[in-house]
Amino acid sequence: MKGIKVIALDMDGTLTQHKTPLCPENRAVLEKLSKKYRLIMVGAGMCRRIFNQLEKFPIDIIGNYGLQYAEYENGDIKIIRDEVFTADRPAIEKKVTMLREKYGFTQFRGDNVEYHAAGCVTFPILGTKAIQEDKLAFDPDRRKRRAIYREVVEAFSDYNVFVGGSSSFDMAPKPYNKYYALDIFCKENDYKHSEVAFVGDDYGTGGNDESVYNSDFNFVTIDNYLDFPKVMAPFLE
Repeated sequence: MKGIKVIALDMDGTLTQHKTPLCPENRAVLEKLSKKYRLIMVGAGMCRRIFNQLEKFPIDIIGNYGLQYAEYENGDIKIIRDEVFTADRPAIEKKVTMLREKYGFTQFRGDNVEYHAAGCVTFPILGTKAIQEDKLAFDPDRRKRRAIYREVVEAFSDYNVFVGGSSSFDMAPKPYNKYYALDIFCKENDYKHSEVAFVGDDYGTGGNDESVYNSDFNFVTIDNYLDFPKVMAPFLE
């Protein structure tokens, strides 16, 4: 761990179960780490949602793959950067419909596409109002989505595409992804990539941590958020 000054962290699957609050055991580890390193969250969601899921743990947050950035201040976060892109909805709807028809994903509940305020887009294969049990059962090992991942990437060439959640593809306007976001953070705060260790679980093909995993940043893999204390123990020795 020689030379590490910053620990950058993914949220879901790394620190917490998907969309669940930070558990006391992992919070205690974060508190210990914060005494030795600068901590930064690097998330796919909005900063406010991440902060609330962390139950207001004092930490700066990169949100929406770098489109948002918030600093912790006096018990709350202050949004410093909040970029917004406009999605070409007719073109996106056409491409998603084409993919649905080609692969038989024509039965879905709710909307065809989910549009996020910052300009990120979700292709929810089962629809925006899918039943949770159906979503969890659809593609637990991600094989179905990884089988067509390259085609989705080609169709949405203006976006960085990720195999998201349990039954979706998530997309962020290029060049935004976690590597790009972390690189900006380093430039703005005068850190070398070698001084940063990123901790993440979604590092496989199409994962939203993959761009960091395949880069020059130090990467610490984790496959179960309950293992976070054990995985981070070497940083506290």
